[in-house]
Amino acid sequence: MIRNPRKAIGLVGCGLWGRNILRDLISLGCRVQVADPCAENRQSAIETGAENAVNDVKRLGELDGYVVATPAGTHAEVADHLLKFLKPVFVEKPFTVDSASAEMLASKGSNLLFVMHNWRYHPGIRMLGEIASSGEFGPVTGLYSSRMNWTSPRKDVDTSWTMLPHDLSISLAIFGSIPEPVHACAEVLDGRVVGLTVMLGGNPWTVFTVSNRVADKRREVRLHCRDGVATLPHGESRFLEIATPDGTGGLRANIERRPVEGNSALHEELKSFVAFLEGGPPPPTTAKEGLDVVRKVEQIRRLIGVHQRDG
Repeated sequence: MIRNPRKAIGLVGCGLWGRNILRDLISLGCRVQVADPCAENRQSAIETGAENAVNDVKRLGELDGYVVATPAGTHAEVADHLLKFLKPVFVEKPFTVDSASAEMLASKGSNLLFVMHNWRYHPGIRMLGEIASSGEFGPVTGLYSSRMNWTSPRKDVDTSWTMLPHDLSISLAIFGSIPEPVHACAEVLDGRVVGLTVMLGGNPWTVFTVSNRVADKRREVRLHCRDGVATLPHGESRFLEIATPDGTGGLRANIERRPVEGNSALHEELKSFVAFLEGGPPPPTTAKEGLDVVRKVEQIRRLIGVHQRDG
């Protein structure tokens, strides 16, 4: 529970996603100051309820904590600047877009720096993690995740950086670690990765498919166990679909719809961060976790023969 609802937080970046962060911080009772170079974004922030909006992160003073929602290629520079205040910083994924800067930041801000891997806070993903650890349907045999939509508003990095970190963090939620990448194939358009399928680990197997070349938005996570399959059909789904054998040897499965209860993943991760500012436990998505994800993205990009960050 948030004990002091008036923490002062600096939000760096208030674009398409930053506006959602601002909304939820305000709903959590925070006083928010925004830094964004875009006048339209600053005006929108004030209208939403921000106390102040400036055009440069360097014009933000010392506050209780900071949230970084700038373009991915700027995360390292912005986070490094904010760490000088020795206050907690929550950085949107990807943590950075190269392992060298991620290593530097993880070392420099090990107790203050956290990454917004919001699927780690999704109530449905947490339920899948509990099913995996409990052995309710026997040992886990595999994990499959698909994440697809048409194009992306983020232009400074490609699909491997914008989408794949979500799935890698889901494997952390299910397995407690990220399996080693084994094979990957990619769709490349005009020199940029726009989709890829990745195989990781062995037993259990892990397969992720991400794409910005599918007309409709699709999100699915399937946990395969020996005695059944648990599926989160979509990110906004209010249930898990549990398929188990019908016991008669027939072709149909028994289907159970298990309710998914709780707030949005974004709300939950921001709540975790604000609670930490109030003296609670640190968010589980540490800078070390962010570094692990960045390293795995780089490994996967090497598998598909892409070495520059923008593909």
